[in-house]
Amino acid sequence: MSAANNPLADIAVDTENLYREETFTDLKVASIRRLTPIKADGSDDFSRPAIFVGETTLMSSRGPLPINCPIEAANLREAFDAFPQAVQQAVERLMEEAREIQRQEASRIVVPGQMPGGGLGGPFGGGGGGRIIG
Repeated sequence: MSAANNPLADIAVDTENLYREETFTDLKVASIRRLTPIKADGSDDFSRPAIFVGETTLMSSRGPLPINCPIEAANLREAFDAFPQAVQQAVERLMEEAREIQRQEASRIVVPGQMPGGGLGGPFGGGGGGRIIG
């Protein structure tokens, strides 16, 4: 396959945006990933801040729900202290997104028989289809 026809030909590592990843956990509910910025030679890049990401799994009526959330922190201790609030905010965002999806889906429901002409559709019943509720 020639480079012109290969969709993977454009893949390149951004060596100006490298991170070393470490995971810290309490083996119960909390996992925090610390992404430490590094240079291309593997040494720490002190010009950029570390990134902290919280991870946990909540049980829902539909099964396990993985939660990932950014944590604003300067160090690992601050990240663990901020973990509960970060998870709470992530869950609230997920719930709001779910409500918005439900609203969008509800506005697409078509109810037969609600159109003028009885909603029979086709050549015999006048206007067909249904009614969009929303």
